[in-house]
Amino acid sequence: MATNPRLRGDDSLKNQAARFPFTQPFVNPPAHVYGRAMHIHGLIEDSASLANLCTRLAQQPFVTVDTEFMRENTFWPELCLIQIADTNEAAAIDPMAPDLDLTPLLDLLVDNEDVLKVFHAGGQDLEIVYNLTGKTPHPLFDTQVAAMALGQGEQIGYSNLVETYLGITVDKGARFTDWSRRPLDKRQIDYAIADVTHLSAIFPKMLEKLRKTGRGAWLDEEMERIADPENYRNDPDRAWQRIRISSRKPDVLGRLKALARWRELEAQNKNLPRGRIAKDETIADLAANPPRKQGDLTRVRGLSAAWGGNDIGGRLMEALDGATAMSPDELPARDDRKLPLGKEGALVADLLKLLLKIRARDINVAARLLARSDDLEALAAGKREDLAILHGWRFEQFGRDALALVEGQLGFTVRNGKLKMTRTEEPSP
Repeated sequence: MATNPRLRGDDSLKNQAARFPFTQPFVNPPAHVYGRAMHIHGLIEDSASLANLCTRLAQQPFVTVDTEFMRENTFWPELCLIQIADTNEAAAIDPMAPDLDLTPLLDLLVDNEDVLKVFHAGGQDLEIVYNLTGKTPHPLFDTQVAAMALGQGEQIGYSNLVETYLGITVDKGARFTDWSRRPLDKRQIDYAIADVTHLSAIFPKMLEKLRKTGRGAWLDEEMERIADPENYRNDPDRAWQRIRISSRKPDVLGRLKALARWRELEAQNKNLPRGRIAKDETIADLAANPPRKQGDLTRVRGLSAAWGGNDIGGRLMEALDGATAMSPDELPARDDRKLPLGKEGALVADLLKLLLKIRARDINVAARLLARSDDLEALAAGKREDLAILHGWRFEQFGRDALALVEGQLGFTVRNGKLKMTRTEEPSP
C-alpha cells in the first residue's frame, strides 16, 4: 500500500446523501433464502471476477462487509483483505493482488445509495475506505450500535453477537494472523469470510427485532454520525486537538499546533505510527517548555539524544521556531458541559446517573446510547440548551424524567427490594 492514500474525490466531502431510515419498510430477500447454502467464492484476485461480483451485489438490498488489515508498524492501515457477502454469496478479495482494480467495489460501497452496507464495529473499516476514496460507505448499519438499542451491551463483541443470534462459537484460531503475508491458506480465508457470512444471517434478525421494538428510528442519527466523513479526515492542522494539555495559553497552544502538525507529517511521510516519532506527552511537554536550541533536545525525555544534531531534530526545531500564538478565534472553546457543579451539583449528577441506570434497565437499552455523562453533569449544573437528552427519542425515553428529577418532580423509592422512580408532584402544564 502506498504511503499516501489514493483519494477519489474531495477529502472534505460532506455526506449529502439521503438518510436510510430504518422506520421505512426494508425489502428483505424471501425468508427461505437464509436456510439454503451460500455460495462461497475462492479468493478473488482478478479485476473481471471482482467486477462481476459487484454487479450482482449491486442488485441486493444489503451487503455485509469486513476488512483485515495491519497497522501496528505503519501510519496508514495496510489493507490486506476485504470480505463481502449478501444472502446468496460471499467472497474474500485480495487488494494486494497485482493489477487488481478495486474501483467497482469502492463504487458499490461509497456511491451506491440503494445498497445498505452492514458492518460490525466498523470504525476502522470506514477509515480504510475513506483513505482510499475520500468518502465513507453509505447508507450504513453497524450491528454493534444496533445491539445497544436492543439491550445487548454497550460494546458487544463479534463473537458474542454470533453466539447470541446464531448459537455458533466463532473459531478464533486465525485471529492473530499476519494478513499481509502471502499466500493465505484456506483456514485463514475461511476464518475471514465467516465474519461476513454470519453477519448476513444476523442482520435480518436484528432488523426484525428493531421493527418489533419500534427502535429502528433511534439508530438513524447514530448511523449518520458514524458515517460522517469528517470523523476520518486526517488534517495535520487539527492534529493538536487529539493531544491533552492543561494549558490554555495562546503561545503554548500555538506551539502544540505546530509540533502536532510536524509530527503528523513526519509520521505520514515515513509511514510510521505517531508514537514512533514522538509520544503525545513529549509533544505537550515541548509545547509547554520549548528548548532554546537544538542541542537541548538531548535532555528531553522521550527523544533520542541523536536528535540534538540530526535532521529530524532540526525539522522539529524549525516547527517550533515557526510557531505563532494561537489566535483568539482558534482557541478551544471552554466546554459549557464542564460547568462547575459544586458539592450539591455533584450529588445531583450522581442521582441522574442512577436514574440513567434504572431507565436503561427498565427499557432494556445500553445506558451509553441514552445519555453521556457530560450531558448529565451539564443538566445538573443548570444547562438546558444543546443537550441531546432533551431532544427527540432520548427526551421521550429518558430526558423528560431527568428534567423532572432536577426540578424536584421525581424521586426514588424502593418497592419489593427494587429501586423505582416515583412522582413527587405533577409537572407544570
